[in-house]
Amino acid sequence: MSESFPTVGELFKANVVTHDDLNALIDAVLAGRMNVREELAEGYTLDVVVAVKANAFATAVLRDKTSSTGARRSAVRTAILLARAQKA
Repeated sequence: MSESFPTVGELFKANVVTHDDLNALIDAVLAGRMNVREELAEGYTLDVVVAVKANAFATAVLRDKTSSTGARRSAVRTAILLARAQKA
């Protein structure tokens, strides 16, 4: 049986991932500085590129050149919070 990994949102609610951690990931995505895997607290990692690309809404908002910065931030934030973290 495979282990179920928590979402970043669940780690955020449990205060494992902080506002600063989340904002740093969002800033990296919007600046195009995404590593394959980003380290999260307590031994978790997140493949940020996969997380954003897997979310159709975030992908659509990022592709739309008329999207506001706020809309882009919200879409990326949602994609990250819904993504499943992996144990490092």
